[in-house]
Amino acid sequence: ILMEITTTGPSSIEKASGQSVKLECQFTLASEDTGPLDIEWSLMASDNQQEDKVVILYSGDRAYEDYYEPMRGRVHFNSADPKNGDASINLTGLKSSDSGTYQCKVKKAPGIRSRKMLLIVMVKPSKPRCHADGPTEEGKDVVLKCMSSDGTQPLKYTWEKTSDNKLLPASAVMDPVSGTINVKNASASASGTYVCTATNRVGSDQCILHLKVTPPPNNGGVIAAAVISVLLILIIIAVILFCCYRSRNRKKYEKEICNEIREDVPPPKSRVSTAHSFTMGSQRSSLGSMSPSNLHEYALKPQYNKIPSSEEYEKPPSHVPLPPPNSTKMAGPNLSRMGAVPVMIPAQNRDGSIV
Repeated sequence: ILMEITTTGPSSIEKASGQSVKLECQFTLASEDTGPLDIEWSLMASDNQQEDKVVILYSGDRAYEDYYEPMRGRVHFNSADPKNGDASINLTGLKSSDSGTYQCKVKKAPGIRSRKMLLIVMVKPSKPRCHADGPTEEGKDVVLKCMSSDGTQPLKYTWEKTSDNKLLPASAVMDPVSGTINVKNASASASGTYVCTATNRVGSDQCILHLKVTPPPNNGGVIAAAVISVLLILIIIAVILFCCYRSRNRKKYEKEICNEIREDVPPPKSRVSTAHSFTMGSQRSSLGSMSPSNLHEYALKPQYNKIPSSEEYEKPPSHVPLPPPNSTKMAGPNLSRMGAVPVMIPAQNRDGSIV
């Protein structure tokens, strides 16, 4: 009789993450098996180029349970003395990374036997999120969505209404794979409380959605408000442009006035002009000291009515013509008739100096 593995349980096990699992491996020894007993559990590599990873080991009447670092403290032999024929192990706190094919190998020379089993660690659905996608108005299609962010596929979604008559709207179309429910041409009766359940083979979770279908908005009022807003904006822009135009014209007018005033200001007098004014001042002072007869003589001489040119001014005083000698005699009687009073005027020489 040879050594045998007597376990006949399923070769595949599905468990949820966080749970515990027992991997069965019972055996019987033959009388010919006299060598030392070695029990080895290993996680087989998915790639042939990689080596299998030993998870737990029993050798020399001693168990080595912390042999595999990722499972330290989580894997133990089911029996305190595996020599009695129980090589089963318990794995706690399952993780998705624990999934794989495990092999139980029992060796007692000359006998050697092994058994493989598949462990699938599944993640149950996380709490799904429920929400309404798009507007929830009467007469429109209302879409309700439900989605779990974590969980081993395949996931299945179901919707149910828990308020009022607890019946989904007659126009509702549900998709259990994507987790959506489409309520076509929704009415106010579609309002209520909905529950979505996400499920896979190892667990489920739910979310709640409160739906309120509202009447459509008053589009006429919205359009009127938009038109009024546009008109107000246009009026404000027109006022701003008008003010800018007025301000620009005012600045332009003030600039033109300033230019006109500057044009009326006489240019500075040159030396020749200063000499002319000096000559005219001298003539005026001479006229002020003239008698009525002298005024008459001055009136008879047209050359004194014009301002002498620069050439005449530069001429010496000897070239200036003298008044005729008989002019005083002619002017006296005429001025007396007009009521003038004769005044004695000091005699002047040719250059205008008083003698």
